[in-house]
Amino acid sequence: MEKTQYNVIGVMSGTSLDGVDLAHVKFQLIDNKWTFEIFETETIGYSQNWIDQLKSAVDFSKNQLEKLNQEYTILLANIISIFIEKHTIENLDAVCSHGHTILHQPQNGFTLQIGNLPEIATLIHQTVICDFRVQDVQLGGQGAPLVPIGDRILFSEYDYCINLGGFSNVSFEENDKRIAFDISPVNTVLNYYANQLGLNYDDKGKISRTGKINFDLLNELNALDFYQQTFPKSLGFEFVKGIVLPLIESYKISIEDKLRTFTEHLSLQTALALPKKNGRMLATGGGAYNDFLIERIQSHLSEMEIIIPYPKILEFKEALIFALLGVLKLRNEINVLSSVTGAKMDHSSGIIYSETK
Repeated sequence: MEKTQYNVIGVMSGTSLDGVDLAHVKFQLIDNKWTFEIFETETIGYSQNWIDQLKSAVDFSKNQLEKLNQEYTILLANIISIFIEKHTIENLDAVCSHGHTILHQPQNGFTLQIGNLPEIATLIHQTVICDFRVQDVQLGGQGAPLVPIGDRILFSEYDYCINLGGFSNVSFEENDKRIAFDISPVNTVLNYYANQLGLNYDDKGKISRTGKINFDLLNELNALDFYQQTFPKSLGFEFVKGIVLPLIESYKISIEDKLRTFTEHLSLQTALALPKKNGRMLATGGGAYNDFLIERIQSHLSEMEIIIPYPKILEFKEALIFALLGVLKLRNEINVLSSVTGAKMDHSSGIIYSETK
């Protein structure tokens, strides 16, 4: 009889560098429908040294990247092992880990998530499923976003699922196909300017709320080529570092005005990205805590009901869904949709590593 219950941990590190998200999840398949229960969750923050390394790694040489990958794999293994021991988690089917994206250049047939080396399975004494993006890029896809199949399977009651993390992405059904794409940078930019004020982030958007919109900058941001492209499309930190930040920095305005202008920009781009401007939208990710950002999105989508879920889903939805991607890989079932990524076909992505004795 085929297995219908899975006990797994989902592990995610996003581009906003908040830390490593871990979620202990149990999945059950009943009448061809997946249900889930989230148990222990935790976000383990990075040291300042690690934040600095991960921010600058986009410019590392090949040798530097290999060394970073080895060191990060050990760091990640240590974080996962402590989480398992602390919460006395037993009888795991797998640890399903995204790793941390350093380079994402699907147009060049390349994406790199560190922390996905084979030795991680031996270090944590568990089966590990990881490296979910590489195969999709090899099949001509964007390698992102990967969360939408989880939106379809676990959150089908919503018209839209939007994640407001380092970047924002949205997924929805259109003509019986799941469509999804990255919309714009979010916390990669907002946190950058909050950091300049000595803060980790702009709490609830209070600082942005005090700024004024610079309409020349707003118009230039809205005119960037990425926003004119059709999906499938995805973003990496290269876009922020090479295009967005230099453009914002070319304006000699206050940090408050930069935050206010960028908040308006990403709110408008969110509204423009949605084909239907009404319905129910599930909002997750750190940006969902930014009250001012949610207000501005709502102002551009006055007929949309924006639903912010309870904290475990709000904060750990991506870890939850990478846990599901791992379960689907264990079952050799489709976990990446070509309608989302642009790959040649739907496929079952990821690599399974077993502990070597």
